[in-house]
Amino acid sequence: MFEFAWWWVLLLLPLPLLMRLLPASTPTQEAALHIPHVLAGATASSSQTRAQASVKLIWLWLIWLLLVVAAARPQWLGEPVSISSEGREMMLAVDLSGSMKIDDMTINGRQVNRLQMTKAVLADFIKRRVSDRLGLILFADTAYLQAPLTFDRKTVAQLLDESVIGLVGEQTAIGDAIGLAVKRLEAREKTNKVLILLTDGRNTTGNITPKQAKELAVESGVTVYTIGVGADKMVVENFFGRRQVNPSRELDEDMLTDIATATGGKYFRARDSQELEQIYSRLDELEPIEGDSQKLRPLSALYYYPLGLALLFSVLPLAGMLWRHRQRHPSRSTSQVKER
Repeated sequence: MFEFAWWWVLLLLPLPLLMRLLPASTPTQEAALHIPHVLAGATASSSQTRAQASVKLIWLWLIWLLLVVAAARPQWLGEPVSISSEGREMMLAVDLSGSMKIDDMTINGRQVNRLQMTKAVLADFIKRRVSDRLGLILFADTAYLQAPLTFDRKTVAQLLDESVIGLVGEQTAIGDAIGLAVKRLEAREKTNKVLILLTDGRNTTGNITPKQAKELAVESGVTVYTIGVGADKMVVENFFGRRQVNPSRELDEDMLTDIATATGGKYFRARDSQELEQIYSRLDELEPIEGDSQKLRPLSALYYYPLGLALLFSVLPLAGMLWRHRQRHPSRSTSQVKER
């Protein structure tokens, strides 16, 4: 179907005619505006015949018509095409408490803290979520929504990369993070509402207890996948020498397992980057839910056709004038060379 995107621009078509109908201004000794030679042909002069003046006037009207039509944005709308949409809706909750700065993880042989490892692996996970909506929650003393559910994976990845430990405190409000995710997901329909929660500790603060958060998730149909981050063994050095410790002794695996099991999810243990990558690969297997189909109409812009013709018709008179000038005044450089 052919249509004009800005049809009201066509109302400008009679503008030159209205300008000609305006009363002429009183002539002065010095003209305020000099009319170019090409446009001067639109009015009959003593040196031009009436036919020549009419042709030039029609030529100018044609250029004006093409410019106005191009400005009205002509376009062609194709037949509606149904596009089915399917995907998942996931909220990512990432722990930013003080314990996430423990350097007990390695990436490519380099020792990093828990948050750096989480960012590195989670960035690839976000990149693969082509047809999914993603949201991001950061939590420590309380939970904050950094990104609502969106298809803009690049922004979600950037916000995660810009997060720093201690941004929202030093403690761990796991219950608040789950409660906030449930609140953002409960309004969604026809979707597998999923929360992926990464933490390295236990719930130490917050307005909602993990038990209350679990009940909210079950009631709202939100599936929670919990991931415990942190190594089991770490060698430390102090005044008494080197000794091996468990840096994840504060991790409440029983609580995380209980929340995941009650909501139909699963608890995973990520002791290193390889295990975390395997966890994300298993989460990739979650079955997407088919959403309502959307109808789109392909659009093809046509404005460049009249615009190109207008430019061509504007250049042709100038090219003709140059050609006639060269015919009447041939170059003298050739004759001068011959004389020498």
